[in-house]
Amino acid sequence: MKAKYRHEWKHEINAGDRIAIRQRLRAVAQTDPHAVNGQYRIRSLYFDDPKDRALREKIDGVNMREKFRIRYYNDDTSIIHLEKKCKINGLCSKFSAPLTPEEACSIAEGETGWMRDCDRPLLQELYVKMQNRRLQPKVIVDYTREPFIYGPGNVRVTIDYDIRTGLGGTDFLDPACTTIPAADDPIILEVKWDEYLPDIIRDAVDLKGRRASAFSKYAACRMYG
Repeated sequence: MKAKYRHEWKHEINAGDRIAIRQRLRAVAQTDPHAVNGQYRIRSLYFDDPKDRALREKIDGVNMREKFRIRYYNDDTSIIHLEKKCKINGLCSKFSAPLTPEEACSIAEGETGWMRDCDRPLLQELYVKMQNRRLQPKVIVDYTREPFIYGPGNVRVTIDYDIRTGLGGTDFLDPACTTIPAADDPIILEVKWDEYLPDIIRDAVDLKGRRASAFSKYAACRMYG
């Protein structure tokens, strides 16, 4: 698996910022065609080890880190993916492999023997790390996303809100499983691009001198355990 690294910029914003940035983006960018009425819901199940290595590396700002998650959209469990997100020197990459609902459920419940001989390298990697590092499901993360795209620079801008958390994860395929709001009800602006960020997008997401932060939805949703 060859990594393609992209720049990533994050900032926690307020409700007023969200309205203003959304209006500016609508004027210069396109809504992601996969969105429904300009948005979609995302549910992820994140993994970590007993020492919370992924969480602590994020909080400590470790330069090279990775995290695994299982993700699906808009309560549609017919399309599920295992993802590994890596970060090196401030650049991000993501690897993905499809899962059936049955496979996703068995991973969440710790039934992983079949992964050892499967034909998807990412699942084999997760299997090894579940055995050697004792990775296990830690938390469900739900949120609503408003996505925008801009061709030059392969830019993707997202506004995430209504972030909710659910501990454990064996029931994460159930859209009605119990989740609660993350602390402080954050709203997160994310900007991703390849080699350059066009000025028209830079201006659209400008926050008047405020600096980007290292906010993590996973970390915010781990506050309860």
